[in-house]
Amino acid sequence: MEIKMQPMGAYQTNCYIVTVEGKDIIIDPGVGATQWVLCNIQNPIAILNTHGHFDHVWSNGELQTKLKIPLYIPKDDAFMLQNDPFNQGTPSSKADILVDGDEEFDIKGIKVKYRHFAGHTPGNSIIEIGDIWLSGDFLFDGSIGRWDFPYSSGEDMIKSLEKAIKIEENFTLYPGHGVSTTLKKEQRIMPQWINYLKVN
Repeated sequence: MEIKMQPMGAYQTNCYIVTVEGKDIIIDPGVGATQWVLCNIQNPIAILNTHGHFDHVWSNGELQTKLKIPLYIPKDDAFMLQNDPFNQGTPSSKADILVDGDEEFDIKGIKVKYRHFAGHTPGNSIIEIGDIWLSGDFLFDGSIGRWDFPYSSGEDMIKSLEKAIKIEENFTLYPGHGVSTTLKKEQRIMPQWINYLKVN
C-alpha cells in the first residue's frame, strides 16, 4: 500500500491517494485538489468522502467528470453535496453510492470499510483500508472534530467516541487535517473528551 497526501485550500485539508495493487482510491478531494490528483494517479477506481463539508468535497464533481469513476459518501451527508449549506460556493456533485452506516465494499478487488462516527456531521465516517484509517474530521493527533457547526452534535460525538474506544485493533490514522497518529494513542485521551463533552 502506498499513501500520498497533500493539504488543500485555506483549511489545509488533507487529500489522500491510497494505492493498493496498482489501483488508486482518492479520499476527500478538497479545494484545488484536481490537478494534484491528476498528476499522482495512474489507475483511479473511486472517490471516497469521509463526510460532506465543503473543504473535503470541493473537487468531487470536477474529478468525476474527468475520471468517470464512482463517488461514495455517507448517506446522511449527501445533501451537502448539492445544497451548499455553508454558502461557500461549493461546486455541486452527486454521489453514485450512498453509504449506510457501517458498510463494507469490494471496490475492484480492494476491501474498503466505512465506519460511521456521527458528531462532526450526521454521516461523518472513517474509511478503513487494511490497517489504516482515513479518519476525516473525527480523530486528529491529540484532538477530535468540532461539534459546534450546523448539523453537528455533541451527543452524537460522545456516542461515537464511546464506540471508538472499544475497538481492540490498532490502526494508523490519517486525519483530514494535520499529521498521522494511531488509534491506540487517541484512545488514551478519549475518556477526557467524553467527560468534557458531557459537561459542556
